[in-house]
Amino acid sequence: MHALKISAAVVLAALAVTGAPSMASAKDKLVVSTWGGSFRDLIDEAIGKTFTAQTGADVEYVTGGTMDRLNQAKLAAGKPESDVTFTTAHVGWLYANDKLFETLDLAKAPNAQHLVPQAKISPYHVGVWAYVYTIGYLPDRLPKGVSFDSWEGLWNPALKGMISSPDFDPSHVIAVAAKLSGGDATNWQVGSEKLKALRPNYKAFYTNDANSQQLFATGETPVQVVLSMNAYHMRDQGVPIQLVIPKEGAVLGIDTMGIMKGSAKADLAYKFLNIALDPAVQAKIAELKKGSPVVDNAKLKPETAALPGVFTTPEQWASQTLVIDHKLRAEKTAEWRKWFAENMMAQ
Repeated sequence: MHALKISAAVVLAALAVTGAPSMASAKDKLVVSTWGGSFRDLIDEAIGKTFTAQTGADVEYVTGGTMDRLNQAKLAAGKPESDVTFTTAHVGWLYANDKLFETLDLAKAPNAQHLVPQAKISPYHVGVWAYVYTIGYLPDRLPKGVSFDSWEGLWNPALKGMISSPDFDPSHVIAVAAKLSGGDATNWQVGSEKLKALRPNYKAFYTNDANSQQLFATGETPVQVVLSMNAYHMRDQGVPIQLVIPKEGAVLGIDTMGIMKGSAKADLAYKFLNIALDPAVQAKIAELKKGSPVVDNAKLKPETAALPGVFTTPEQWASQTLVIDHKLRAEKTAEWRKWFAENMMAQ
């Protein structure tokens, strides 16, 4: 018996020295709310596995659509089903406005000191990766004389019946039309007639990433306002998409993370956030999804850093992005979708 006690003591001492997870921490669990599919897999591969290795706590994922998860969080206010939520920057403001997110203490996530300014979304949520919606096209299907040095290229009459953009979020083309009309998203109405003039060039409005892929793969819409991450995924699958950054900039998108108000696992949630912003983890996210890291100390492979829509310098963030204020976008999304459905899709 005495020998067994000594052996147990030796084992415990070894665990303490190696930093292996304790039995107590191994029973902990962090619940993360996110999209399903490839984004859930991205979070698990790049962040979750490192988190579990470092803390011994498991990660459980609750998946669903962006607005479905927001509505569920509203129903569970005060007793959240998840500890951490991933959502878009503008929808994150809807969580914040409904007091569903904790005010972040970024001193508890030291890696946050390297956040780029564009990723400091609010006191309640911060960016974890970035992407753009920009013009993608199939070179062999593009009519002669069409170019996309400017977003004006979408209005070329040679593209009649050839383009598509998302039906679920018209903010990209609304902001672009306003920009080309001398305004911006705050006075977006100045671009409404400009946008209506684009109607003849539309062939379809895609409902999700899979639908976008189908329209590209079949060539039905060889020009799209497309999510850069999705375009690079399609390119890896053999679809020869070319992406461009027009001179006005590509429309910036940032996916974010917030800690749910009422979470009993706030300490673990901050560890998760800190790992998400680790430069090596950020580099891995960029390599896996071809998005931009949101910290200034991530080191990317040269071929990844060279991709259009992947930003690694302050100059790129400043000059190659068209930014819609995230809080404004949260306030205007319903209005924009209604206008777009009535004036663009119903015609």
